[in-house]
Amino acid sequence: NKRVKRPPDNPINALISFGNTLLYTKTITQIYHTHLNQTISFLHEPAERRFSLSLDLSEVFKPIIVFKTIFDCVNRRKITVEKHFIKELNYSLLNEQGRKIFINEFENRINETFEHPRLKRRVSYKHAVRLDAYKLIKFIMEGKDFIPFNMEKKT
Repeated sequence: NKRVKRPPDNPINALISFGNTLLYTKTITQIYHTHLNQTISFLHEPAERRFSLSLDLSEVFKPIIVFKTIFDCVNRRKITVEKHFIKELNYSLLNEQGRKIFINEFENRINETFEHPRLKRRVSYKHAVRLDAYKLIKFIMEGKDFIPFNMEKKT
């Protein structure tokens, strides 16, 4: 199946769209704590009233946060098609109970901590998003290489 966004045509696409939306809002919050302009981006085309920088910074975190949350919810049967989706005509959406479960699992994942090798302390994935925003500032202001978060190295 191909990726269908608006509206999602199957439960997995619905979970991806919902998870990406949650990640974008968390990323916007983290960027807000920096001096970056959220409407200026490098990968996604800027558009009126669109915080495209959050789309850029979120890309590297989608597999780690969104897809991992989806796999956990589906494989552990926390979310099932029969109980947690509204299937109407040609689209699929999470029902209220499904949204609550997914949000809870998403929050658990984004607040999960890991040992940061450079900082020598535990940080959450949410904070790792902010650290990437700071790396982008260093790239813009000082010309330092921008190396996005890497799950294997956790840097």
